[in-house]
Amino acid sequence: MPLSAIQALGAVQPSGYADAASLLQGAGGASGAAGALDATGRGGATSASGATFGASMAGAVEGLQQMQGEAKTLAVKAVTGDLTDIHDATIAATRAQVTLELVSAVRNKGVDAFNEIMRMQA
Repeated sequence: MPLSAIQALGAVQPSGYADAASLLQGAGGASGAAGALDATGRGGATSASGATFGASMAGAVEGLQQMQGEAKTLAVKAVTGDLTDIHDATIAATRAQVTLELVSAVRNKGVDAFNEIMRMQA
């Protein structure tokens, strides 16, 4: 099993943060380029488990929406006084923010890669 960068350094990864693998887990794992597009645009990049990149991203967005909903619910409970531990709301909001940044970065890299491919000469 390959080590992540954090594990390779021997650092301890906090369990409260979402990582890319856990985000994409519901959509079949992190995707690779096992089924790259052919010249006609058919096919699609698939992971080892067979999930397409689009399905992986859809799963990541669904996970993000779930985290944001949980953060919103906890924030409302904190404001109304129904939440006993304010730390739960703060942690949920931070997890949602970090996950949003991760999904946004993956999307931006995908757009950059697409633009670079479109600039290539045949």
